[in-house]
Amino acid sequence: MNAVRSPYTRTAWYNSAVRMEVGKDHVFSQLDEAQHTKRRQQMASGYSGKENWSLESDMDEHIHQLLDLIRSKYLSTATRHEPVDLASKIQYLTLDVISKIGFGKAFGDIKADADLDDYISAGRVGLAIMVFTGALGLTPYLHWPPIARMLGPSDKDKSGYGKMRTVARELIDSRLEKPTNSRSDMLSSFIRHGLTRDDIVTESMLTILAGSDTTATAIRGTMLYLMTSHRAYKRLQAEIDDAVTSGHAATSSGIVSDETMKSLPYLQAVMREGLRIHPPVTDIAPKKVPVEGDNVTINGKAYFLPGGTNIGYNVMGLNRNKEIFGEDVDCFRPERWLLDEHNDIQLERLNAMRRTTDMIFGYGKYQCLGKPIAWLEMRKVIFEFLRHFDWSLASPEKPWRSKNYFGVFLQDQMWCHITEREHGL
Repeated sequence: MNAVRSPYTRTAWYNSAVRMEVGKDHVFSQLDEAQHTKRRQQMASGYSGKENWSLESDMDEHIHQLLDLIRSKYLSTATRHEPVDLASKIQYLTLDVISKIGFGKAFGDIKADADLDDYISAGRVGLAIMVFTGALGLTPYLHWPPIARMLGPSDKDKSGYGKMRTVARELIDSRLEKPTNSRSDMLSSFIRHGLTRDDIVTESMLTILAGSDTTATAIRGTMLYLMTSHRAYKRLQAEIDDAVTSGHAATSSGIVSDETMKSLPYLQAVMREGLRIHPPVTDIAPKKVPVEGDNVTINGKAYFLPGGTNIGYNVMGLNRNKEIFGEDVDCFRPERWLLDEHNDIQLERLNAMRRTTDMIFGYGKYQCLGKPIAWLEMRKVIFEFLRHFDWSLASPEKPWRSKNYFGVFLQDQMWCHITEREHGL
C-alpha cells in the first residue's frame, strides 16, 4: 500500500482533516501524488541531517538544559519528595529541540520551565478539532475560507497556534533575507531546495506539532515501562554504566553520541520494545484502493478489495501479534530483540519484528521524514536519564493521564520521583 510505485493513494476524509491552513497542504495532507513526491524530495535532506550538520549538537544542548532543570528544581531526597510531571518536561524538550533544529531558534520552554505561548495546549485543542471534523465529515465546510477566517486561529492571537504561526513567519522572513549557503539547519535546507515562504511556514507547523507530540510520547511510554520493570531497568542501567566507565561513552559533562548508542544492544532493544508495546501513534493511516480494485491474500485466504475502499492497518494489534513477537506479547521484554543475527532463522524473525515496528513510522513513499531525528532523540534521552538519575512513579496506581486524538497519544500528569544516583556516572 505504501510502496513507492503503489497505486494506492491517500484518503481525503483523513489527510485533508490535518491541514493547518485553509487551502495550503503540507507533506502529510497533500493528496496529489506528484506534488507529494516532489515535496518529500525537497525536504528529505533537511530531515536526514545531510544538510543539518549541527543537528546532534543542537539536540545535546537542550538535553543538557533538561538535566540541569531536573537537578535545580526537581530532585527528591530521603527527607524531601519533589514530584515532577515528567510528561510536560519531556514535551518542553521535544518542542525546544524541534524548533531549534527547524528554525535555528528554540522556543525556550525548558529555560522557562513553562509552556510558553501555550503551544502544547493549542496542539491539544487542534487535535481535538481534527477528531471532530474528520469523524463527522465536516472538513470541507470548516475549511471554507469565510468560516475558517471566523473560527480559525489568527496571526493576531497572543498565544497558541496563531502565535506560533506568527513567530514562524517572522523567523522565516528574517532568514529569507540572508544567504543560506553557510547555514546548516532544516530551514536553510528547505530554502535551498526551493520551498517558498508559505510552503516553509506550513511545513514548519507540521514539524513542530507532529514531531514534538509523537517523540514525547515515545519517550514517556518507554520510561513508564522501564520504571515498572525492575529487571529491564537495572540491565539497561548496567549497560550504560559499563559504556561510561570503559570510556566508550562521553563523560558526565557530555551527552552520549549517536555512534556510541549504535553499539549498545540492550539500549536498542529497550527502544524497540518501548515503541512496540506502546506506539506513539495508532491511526490506521488509511489508503484508498485503486479504482480497479485489488486481490490480496491474508493468512492464506484470498480477498477482493473493491476500488475506492478506505483501508488501513491496526498498529496496536500488529505489534501484539504472537506469530511475530511470541506468546508473551503483552509483556515488556526487551530481550526478545536480542537474537543471534548469525543464525538464519533468528535473523529472519528479527527482521520481521523490525519491519513491523518500523511501520509505526510509515513506509515507502509515506514514511515519516522525521524518523531519524526522533530515533536519535529518544535514545539520547533514555541513556542520559538512566545515567544520571534513578526514577520511580509517584502515583503507580495512576501513572499518567493519556488520551488519543486522531491516532496521536497525548499524556500529562505523569508524576515521578527523581533522585540523583549516588554513584552517578
